[in-house]
Amino acid sequence: MPRRSRLFSLSSLARAYQRNLKAFARVAGAASKPVRAKAVSKLRAAPRNSAVAPVPSTARTPRAATKPVPLRGEWISGVAPGPAGARRFHAYVPTGLALRPGEKLPLLVMLHGCGQTGRDIAAVSRMNRLAARHRFVVLYPEQERVANAQGCWNWFERRNGRAEAEAATLLAAVDKVARRLPVDLARVAVTGLSAGASMAVLMAALFPDRFCAVAMHSGVAPGTAESAATALAAMHGRREAHLPDLPASNAAATPALPVGAPAALPPLLIVHGDADGVVSVRNAAATAQLWAGALGARAGAVRTLQRGQRYPMRVTEFKARGRTVVALREVVGLAHAWSGGAAQRPYSDPAGPDASALIWAFVARQFGK
Repeated sequence: MPRRSRLFSLSSLARAYQRNLKAFARVAGAASKPVRAKAVSKLRAAPRNSAVAPVPSTARTPRAATKPVPLRGEWISGVAPGPAGARRFHAYVPTGLALRPGEKLPLLVMLHGCGQTGRDIAAVSRMNRLAARHRFVVLYPEQERVANAQGCWNWFERRNGRAEAEAATLLAAVDKVARRLPVDLARVAVTGLSAGASMAVLMAALFPDRFCAVAMHSGVAPGTAESAATALAAMHGRREAHLPDLPASNAAATPALPVGAPAALPPLLIVHGDADGVVSVRNAAATAQLWAGALGARAGAVRTLQRGQRYPMRVTEFKARGRTVVALREVVGLAHAWSGGAAQRPYSDPAGPDASALIWAFVARQFGK
């Protein structure tokens, strides 16, 4: 009898999940059609020589995700189906862009942390202001509470394959946005905070040919945990870091990269506070060493940088053939929060260096390679 009851509740849960997904798809589809037409028409109808419009200068309790507060831009909403089920997303497109015929924009994928939504990470990071200034699209996927009750991305569920399935679903969201907006798939980067950062580096390790760069803010190295039981130890820096098996490169064969060789990992920026009591800063150094080792990079001298009254940071750069492929920035005194984020927001510390500016500067350099 207990087994029958358990199977019945699982079956009921599965049916409820399918109903929710269908409801999400109906609502998102109805809401996104007029917005899409409006946003894309503005982008494509912009005069060729017009100027870019000037741009003026989270809660810990899980809540339903809502569309982020607009900031002189258009929001495109949608649902992306994938191996892990459907995931909703919002994409921010700056207005006033004067796109030349055939021009496409870079894309930055922003993954929220546990207890957050896309709205929270957009407000905390203020990445949309940089998008308006530097002309790029920002994609904010949303984790479903059915998939994780705390709203965490399941970066640690590798033993049962859920982590890889979720990473592939997020990649499906990238492709769907690229079909609806003038996005350049050759200039895509991914970043995130905490669980979002851990999922970001996992995506970059699983699909290295799809990303020009990755940034990890207070995250854990991919492959460090295989289940929920091992995730906590990994977060506390008590698990050995190791990369998952890298896929074969899709690029043309070269003497340095023969046919069938593992794809090269994209350049990585790591930002982590040394006062983080949730995800140990040991994960930052371990990830940097792991990534640099896979790229054949060596560490340079540690430097300490500080701007004004903001927290200082220890900077280590790992270079291969004269190029920085891993940059480690350990922020002194920063806890588990977005460095330099908006004031009076959970998981945000405005006293730290501006992580959003650091991330975009690092990513933009890779786009130019």
